[in-house]
Amino acid sequence: MQTAILFVSTVLIWGTTWIGIAAEVGEAPVFVSIFYRFALSGVVMVAGLALLGRLKRPSHWRFVVLQALCLFSFNFIGLYNATASIPSGLVSVVFSLASIFNAVNARLFFGDRINPQTLLAGALGVCGLTLLFWHDLAVGFDPQTLVGLVWAVMGTIFFSFGNMASRKNSALGITPVVANSWGMGIGAAVVLILIALRGETLAVPASVSYWTALVYLAVIGSVVGFTTYLMLVARIGSARAGYATVLFPIVALTLSTLFEGYEWTASAFAGVFLAGLGNIVMFARR
Repeated sequence: MQTAILFVSTVLIWGTTWIGIAAEVGEAPVFVSIFYRFALSGVVMVAGLALLGRLKRPSHWRFVVLQALCLFSFNFIGLYNATASIPSGLVSVVFSLASIFNAVNARLFFGDRINPQTLLAGALGVCGLTLLFWHDLAVGFDPQTLVGLVWAVMGTIFFSFGNMASRKNSALGITPVVANSWGMGIGAAVVLILIALRGETLAVPASVSYWTALVYLAVIGSVVGFTTYLMLVARIGSARAGYATVLFPIVALTLSTLFEGYEWTASAFAGVFLAGLGNIVMFARR
């Protein structure tokens, strides 16, 4: 029963964060929103671990910093900019293919073998994305959609790099909770430096919806979401827990349809189906 609760919680939390990002976009500069999110997440996580007596300093910092750059700064720069150009539900579908990027990067960085099952999953995923964006990119070319797609792919690639850094941290004996707690703060600091270099100021939006979305993304989406997922991985393994990535785009696309006015086409339906099928093939037992 507890495993089912963890799984459903992970799907619902990660499936709803995309509409939260959409609520922030336009209210403040992208870099400022990302800084606020992970500054708050880092404070909450470090404070929580300190109160529980479980706060530890990493024995090695190099890959913790690399994980912070990839998971808590650069990848979200891509995903937030993508959400400014295309519906948040479509961004979630692109992001759901992170497992395929993980397989490629694991081959590049760790020498893992890419099996035929992975190749089939990748082919289905690429075909799915092609159909999903076919109308906007081939039938009636929309430059903004292309920009959003590029940002979404970039954000997903950096997320995958972050997964590789996390794997290296685990090999060095640094748990994901420790790496994430420090990484969120480091990521926020890096984004703050980028804000200064860009000459931006820390805008303070007056919108209640913006701050509601921020708190939800920081506390529920980042701290609780990562915690439930890691607990799920500990219980059933990363392969079975990965099925959450198959389901959360369904939640995200439903919310995008209701609140962003996303209009479905036949090719979009087919694209989402193939992208989801690619994820299923990726995590299915051979």
